[in-house]
Amino acid sequence: MEAKDMVCIVCPLGCKLKVIKNEGSQTGYTVEGNKCFRGADYGIKEMTNPTRVLTTTVIIYDAPLNRLPVKTSGAIPKYQIERAMEIINGVEVKAPIKAGQIIIKNILDTGVDVIASRSMYGNYKHEDYLKDYLVQG
Repeated sequence: MEAKDMVCIVCPLGCKLKVIKNEGSQTGYTVEGNKCFRGADYGIKEMTNPTRVLTTTVIIYDAPLNRLPVKTSGAIPKYQIERAMEIINGVEVKAPIKAGQIIIKNILDTGVDVIASRSMYGNYKHEDYLKDYLVQG
C-alpha cells in the first residue's frame, strides 16, 4: 500500500494528511486527517497532478524600481515550473504597467497567463507614483 504524509495548504488549519493509494476507492485514494472536503481534494490532487501558482519578478525599464512582481493567473502543473521560470526570466517590460496587465499570455500552453502583481509608473511620473504609495501626513 502506497501512502504519503503531507500538510494541507488550502486553508490556515494546516491539517496533517495521510494520502493512501486505494484501488477500491472511487478516486483511487483515501485521505485521512482532513477536517474539511477541501483537504481531501487537495491530497488527491497532490498525488495525481500537483499544481502551484507561480510568483516571481521580471525586469522593468523606465520605472522607479528595476523589478516588477508578477504571478500566474492560476495554478500551473508543478513539473512545468522550471521551464516557466526560464521563459519568465527572459522577459523585460517597459513602464508604465498596470496591476493585472498580462505580461505573458498562455504560458506553456497551460491556459494560464503571467500578470503584473502591481502597477508601476514610468520615471517621468515619479511624483504621481510616490503619491499613490506614500501616506500623506
